[in-house]
Parts: sequence; structure tokens; C-alpha cells
Amino acid sequence: MRSWVRGQWIPFDADALSQFLGDPLVLEEGQECEFSQRRNMADGFDEEAIAQLLCISGQDFAQTSVGRRVWIMRTNMTILTQIWMMLLLSNVLPSDHNSDLPLLKCQLVYAILTRMSVHVAQLIADAIYLFAGMPPTRHPLDPDKSNRALGFPAFSSHLVR
Repeated sequence: MRSWVRGQWIPFDADALSQFLGDPLVLEEGQECEFSQRRNMADGFDEEAIAQLLCISGQDFAQTSVGRRVWIMRTNMTILTQIWMMLLLSNVLPSDHNSDLPLLKCQLVYAILTRMSVHVAQLIADAIYLFAGMPPTRHPLDPDKSNRALGFPAFSSHLVR
């Protein structure tokens, strides 16, 4: 997980990002945070418990036609959930769509609110890796311009120094 920038290789792996963040969570080799452990288990997160914690009373996830929970609309979230959603979607896992919270990000907010350990640097490294591998999209009115936002500009600027 590195990229060639201005004539040098810049690492953006979890270790480099963790060091940038001040090493907020130190794990042993091969050890996973509680959030990753739960996410990797077949029955790791109880969607009913997530809905109870993140939604205002009487509200739930939006569901597909077959009843699969997919996201929580902002209007159905508690104020605390909305605050965490904005923080996460603005700084940790950027998204240009922030009117709802997909199930996987609901699990992250749930983990934070229930005080599970979360390896934020690994989450960001994975997101950068996915973001960097996405094909460029073209602006609908000017095909010479890209339509994609720059992901993680603060990290990029710091790591290139």
C-alpha cells in the first residue's frame, strides 16, 4: 500500500497512518481490533441492536423488497448517530453521499458507541486503497476534467512531505 508521488514512494498502509495519528491503537502482530473481529464473524453484529441504538424510537433500517436491511436514513437517526455519521463520512471514510448510513458504516458507529476497539488507521488505509484503485470518472459537461473528489487530502499532503 504505497503510491508513487513527486518522484518518491509514499506509504499509506495502516502502520504509516497509525504513526501519523499518534498510534491510537497498538495491536500485536496478527491481532485484530474488536470491530474487525465482530465484522468477520458470521453472526458478528445484531442488526436489531444496531437499529435500537442508532435509530429514534419506532424507526428502523430501510429494507429491500426481500426484507434485507441496507441503510438508515438521516431522518430516522438519533442526533448522536447523525453527529458520528457526519464525522465519519467527512473525515474517516469520506463519501459524497451523506443523507443515509449504509449497514457496514452503521456497524462502525455501533462499535464506537458501544466502546469496541476500532483500528481507525486500518479502516482509512483500506479506504485509500479502494479509492486509489477506482477508475477516474469524467465530468458530464467537460470530458477533459475528472468528476471525482480528492480523497484524504490531509493524509496525502502530510505523507508526501
